[in-house]
Amino acid sequence: MANSAPKLDPRGRKVKILATVGPASRSPEMLARLFKAGVDAFRVNMSHGEHADHAKTIEAIRAMEKQFMRPIAILADLQGPKLRVGKFKDGQAVIRHSGHFKLDRNPEPGDETRVELPHPELFGLLEKGQRLLINDGKIRLKVIRADENEILCSAEVGGVISDRKGVNVPDAEVPIPALTDKDRKDLAFAVSQGVDWIGLSFVQRPEDLAEARKLMGGYGALCAKIEKPMAVRRLDEIIDMSDGIMVARGDLGVELEPQEVPPLQKRIVNATRLKGKPVIVATQMLESMIESPAPTRAEVSDVANAVYDGADAVMLSAETAAGDWPEEAVTIMHKIARQVEGDEAYLARVRFLDTPPDRTTADALAHACMTVADTVAVSAITVFTGSGSTARRVARERPSVPMLVLTPSMKTARRLGLLWGAHAVATKDIGSFEEMIAKGKRMALRHGFGEAGSKLIALAGVPFGTPGSTNLLHVVTISGDELDKHDVQPD
Repeated sequence: MANSAPKLDPRGRKVKILATVGPASRSPEMLARLFKAGVDAFRVNMSHGEHADHAKTIEAIRAMEKQFMRPIAILADLQGPKLRVGKFKDGQAVIRHSGHFKLDRNPEPGDETRVELPHPELFGLLEKGQRLLINDGKIRLKVIRADENEILCSAEVGGVISDRKGVNVPDAEVPIPALTDKDRKDLAFAVSQGVDWIGLSFVQRPEDLAEARKLMGGYGALCAKIEKPMAVRRLDEIIDMSDGIMVARGDLGVELEPQEVPPLQKRIVNATRLKGKPVIVATQMLESMIESPAPTRAEVSDVANAVYDGADAVMLSAETAAGDWPEEAVTIMHKIARQVEGDEAYLARVRFLDTPPDRTTADALAHACMTVADTVAVSAITVFTGSGSTARRVARERPSVPMLVLTPSMKTARRLGLLWGAHAVATKDIGSFEEMIAKGKRMALRHGFGEAGSKLIALAGVPFGTPGSTNLLHVVTISGDELDKHDVQPD
């Protein structure tokens, strides 16, 4: 590491913070403040803004990466298909409580009795008794009768409805692709910009991930956003098809009853953790901090519970994108995570989920890292990996000490910005066991993961450079003079 680079100490926590970039945070100065306050990864929301603005944001993050000598993950979140009603004669209308309201294929402006639903795929699909939720669930309709041309509903909850409001269909699997034309353009842009993760919205079935994978062309990691009840029915298959999962509680909270969301969140987190893939808990975590400099006690508990559940990352949305207190929101989320992880009951809570290792050498050694760290006083686990799979295996076990992940791939180092407990460093490759041990010690000293007398666990695969060959676990002791002896080219 260059001596001129600003010193940024390890976060001192294992859960990661993902922050959304928007008007309140897209300046290089604010991005740097958020990063120093604790952000590990940035979310670029493709639902808003122009490609030129997003390109500037990505450029600023990459410049900051060089400034702080720290890989930073960028997630481009696609908008996904959004169902909407048509327009009204006066821009809006009032649907009477318990009254009838019709959605049809007539393109003429609507009124208090009807409106166009410009989505032909819904006609003939819906059945009597199913629900339609409009404007984030503020208006709730129940289907009385549906055919190829109109859907007659009764209004369980009426109210003001206006042009182009969103429609949710919680009780049916809607036969629309997960990628719109806009999403395809946004995805191509994101890949051209070298983002690390693609967030796929409104996933309903594992097949939805196939097209995105194809368009990504092997570049980047794919995060499936679970925000449709239909997705939960095939959750395990969706996890298998993705590289990570986001619990997108915004739309889940619209389509489900409020009390159904917390247990479902825990179920999704557990299912994803069992597969050894990163899971993000998102939406409304510190919502009041959009306008207030301090969160509510309920919001603090919400963030804390996600950390106790062992989520890999917690996300800030409008709090950092458009809020009045973006830096304060990150700071408080960081403090909550530090406090929870300092709780003596924390490890028992995150390990309450039993994650038995697969019958492979790599999984057995990852599990052994956890056991050794619990038995011997070690300061870190140094993981040497090319693809990141070894780091994911170790993180799955939720060890008591952090991982210092050393990889020759900057792509891998960046992608690990959403993995629990991983502090990734892009470094030159190694060619021998002796070189591995020496470099692990130097990196631990440089990055604040040990000092003279500290023990490290080294985990790697021999021969080096062979993917999936993790077969070596070694415990070493730092003497403290490793950097003084190292006078060759930088690592």
